[in-house]
Amino acid sequence: MNRIGLIVASALIALMLAASTLFIVDQRQVAVVYALGEIKEVITTPGLKVKLPPPFQNVVFLDRRIQTLDSPESRPIFTAEKKSLVIDWLVKWRIAEPRQFIRNNGTDMRNLENRLSPVVQAAFNEEVTRRSVSGVLATERERVMNDVRQRLTDEAKAFGIEIVDVRVKRVDFVADITDAVYRRMESERKQVANELRSTGAAEAERIRADADRQREVIVAEAYRDAQKIKGEGDAQASALYADAFGRDPQFAQFYRSLEAYRASFRQKTDVMVLDPSSDFFRALRSPSSGGASAAAPAAPRR
Repeated sequence: MNRIGLIVASALIALMLAASTLFIVDQRQVAVVYALGEIKEVITTPGLKVKLPPPFQNVVFLDRRIQTLDSPESRPIFTAEKKSLVIDWLVKWRIAEPRQFIRNNGTDMRNLENRLSPVVQAAFNEEVTRRSVSGVLATERERVMNDVRQRLTDEAKAFGIEIVDVRVKRVDFVADITDAVYRRMESERKQVANELRSTGAAEAERIRADADRQREVIVAEAYRDAQKIKGEGDAQASALYADAFGRDPQFAQFYRSLEAYRASFRQKTDVMVLDPSSDFFRALRSPSSGGASAAAPAAPRR
């Protein structure tokens, strides 16, 4: 049993030693082999690799993919016009020289990000201070990013990395200036709205005045036409009356007397003080004389 156990233990030790000498390099990684704290080899090709067992050799893996560094905080930057801008940026980078990267930053990528962020911020400060607000916001925005990238390309070699791209995510004024800009925009919009309201009110008054004028013209023309038609009707009626009364003067006199009575005694409370023998009551006083002859043909008219 002791011999079998010894064989098993030896096999396990040999297996452990073999496992400690083998490692796999992924295509997304870079393997750095250390020998007693010194970089012995940098392996960039993927596959199964062999090294000495610890503590003679150790291996550290670094991510070779493109990394993203975002601006840690938004700091105001003064333009050539002494206006404060807040710029949010991002930098795309990847490891180019693993040996240089480890010498300057170790194996923790957060060390690189902490050291690279001030460098990027300083590059943006130098480029923005040379330009106006309109240039940073619109006309020279692409040029700002390209110039910052060129500045970082030379400085990135000391970190053992390669700058792939530099982008500006957001450009804005500081809070105080932003509030002032919003208030000014609000004031301008209110001014435009008031001008539109004034223009609309003036146009409404013009339309109402034109409508009133047209109404007055239409009413006046209608009244004129009505009076004209009425006058023509009165003329025709007068002609008919004249023709009818001309044929029988006594009936005409009797008819006028009846019209006078009708106009005089419209209400029961009407009182007239007249001499009964006056001509006004002739038709009532002697119906057989002018009134009788006129009354006879009046019956069919009812």
